[in-house]
Amino acid sequence: MASQDWFDKDFYKVLGVSKDVTPAELKKAYRKLARKYHPDSNPGNPAAEAKFKELSEAHSVLSDAAQRKEYDAVRAMGSGARFAAPGGRGQSGGFEDAFGGMFGGGGGGGRQQSYTFEQGGFDDILGGMFGRGGQAGAGFGNPSGGYRGSGAPTRGLDMVASTTIDFITAVQGDQINLQTHDGRPMKVKIPAGVADGQKIRLRGKGQPSPDGGEHGDIVLTITVRRHPVFEREGLNLRVHIPVTFVEASLGATIEVPTLGGSPVKLRVTAGTPSGRVLRVKGRGVVTTKGTGDLLAEVQVAVPSHLSKDAEEKLRAFAEALPKENPRDEVIARAKG
Repeated sequence: MASQDWFDKDFYKVLGVSKDVTPAELKKAYRKLARKYHPDSNPGNPAAEAKFKELSEAHSVLSDAAQRKEYDAVRAMGSGARFAAPGGRGQSGGFEDAFGGMFGGGGGGGRQQSYTFEQGGFDDILGGMFGRGGQAGAGFGNPSGGYRGSGAPTRGLDMVASTTIDFITAVQGDQINLQTHDGRPMKVKIPAGVADGQKIRLRGKGQPSPDGGEHGDIVLTITVRRHPVFEREGLNLRVHIPVTFVEASLGATIEVPTLGGSPVKLRVTAGTPSGRVLRVKGRGVVTTKGTGDLLAEVQVAVPSHLSKDAEEKLRAFAEALPKENPRDEVIARAKG
């Protein structure tokens, strides 16, 4: 977003909050509006998509304490101010969004990916005018076209982005393709073991420098889709395995699924209670920092329907059991 837009756009009004809104209130307001206008909830609705982009743009600035402070300072200057390019010709000196503000579709590894790119904040709101040293007039007229101050070229601005990947991609790692609005592909390596909400910094993929310096970065936030069977617990994977009452009582050998591989066989010992965890070493998340295990949590499945003959035999079985109440210990401990 060009610096002039910070004068023209009221981000507080976009999100429907006051200027003294707290971070928690800001987050709550943004989430409520984002759910309402998210493209997934409004397929084929360009107005909703535009509104969602506007909300994301406002939130990306106001949710960052440093950017919010700079934004408030710029807004306080008044809407009549302009940032002019070197040479005094009156051209806009604001930064253009190198990726058009939003990234289009695209995916890698045969898996569909969704992603949204938002404009990052100014590293230094006056950096483009006076250089990193903050000296007005220093380096004016430099052939590179920038106000350098200390003589070093200005670094390009960072951008923030988000993408959603499959559970197995997050666990095993993969390379995905992001695509800019103008069709340029960008390959991004997803490391094995990336967690939901984790950020990956893409060096040199952000906005170009206005005066020949290095490019900024893209900070990519990862969202991981839930798996229908497996759950992440650090480097471990947990799966809930149902067993019959007979298997739990008498013992049995069962098959347990693994992520992206063949099932493994586990021995359920006689008298295994519901909730017991059977561990399969080395079949969890494999990363350079370590390898997790597969945790198979046993759940005793109770039949919902019994034949009359089976019911009679079960009652006879119950009569043959010791007269014990398995809840006595819990009740006693609860009484202190």
